[in-house]
Amino acid sequence: MQVLFIGQTYIDVTFLTDRMPTGDEKHVASAYAVSFGGNAVTAAFCCAKLGVVPDVLTTVADDWLGRMFLDMAAKYGLSIHARKVGTSSLSFIMPKDGKRAIVRCRDADYLHPFPILNLSGCRALHLDGHQPDAAVHYAKLCRDAGVLTSLDGGGLRSNTHDLLRYVDVAVVAERLCQQMGHDPATMLDYLKSRGCRIGGVTLGERGLVWYDATGAVRTLPALAVPSDKVLDTSGAGDIFHGAYICSYLTNPAMTWEEHFRFARAASAYKIQHLGNEAGLPTLADIASVASAFEAPVPPI
Repeated sequence: MQVLFIGQTYIDVTFLTDRMPTGDEKHVASAYAVSFGGNAVTAAFCCAKLGVVPDVLTTVADDWLGRMFLDMAAKYGLSIHARKVGTSSLSFIMPKDGKRAIVRCRDADYLHPFPILNLSGCRALHLDGHQPDAAVHYAKLCRDAGVLTSLDGGGLRSNTHDLLRYVDVAVVAERLCQQMGHDPATMLDYLKSRGCRIGGVTLGERGLVWYDATGAVRTLPALAVPSDKVLDTSGAGDIFHGAYICSYLTNPAMTWEEHFRFARAASAYKIQHLGNEAGLPTLADIASVASAFEAPVPPI
């Protein structure tokens, strides 16, 4: 094992429609995609597509959606360490005008304790805060062992404050700032206070504000993808996380600005494709996107 991702599995149903029916009405969507979902899970698939195949500790139900997810994972060579739940979790996603509306059906009633894994050789851990007991357990182990720990702070969870004590790289969404009553600058100060060596806030089309290991605050503008090419922004943050983890593992000597530039191009690719699987970039895709928007990224 060289990298472990811990999260919650979803099956995402993403569809394009010009309107939502109400009452006793039907309407036909213009396009749809069915794919794996979940923050850390999608990040893991991205990492695998880019050439670093991770282990994934995630929820799996013994139902037809769970079996479909395992088939998806096998296609990418992922090693799944399943934590059993009764039913699979679903997300219904409607992208529109650069935004996305989401309805989620989630089963987080774990039927068994989290599995104990051998972390020998592990070089990075990525979390999204789901499975809070497992997240804290493995974050502590990895911090003590000098293994890089990373958090996707997509929203406020019961363990967020405690978990950040063991996180080296915390990149959070603007939604978390809103939930905690912080502006992005205050959020960066909060992440520093929790001991995160690298911290950032993703701002969608406004890019990334972040601080480096010296504490200096920096900005990274988003790539200027034309609005008529933005198809589905859902999962773009997950792809960002998976890409910077892959970049770190492939070339740890690069700076975090270089890792984030690589990840930014990966996200710019995702938003031009419907669904998570179609939005997984290859290394060539990332280079092509960066070239198209005159923002070269370092090779990994």
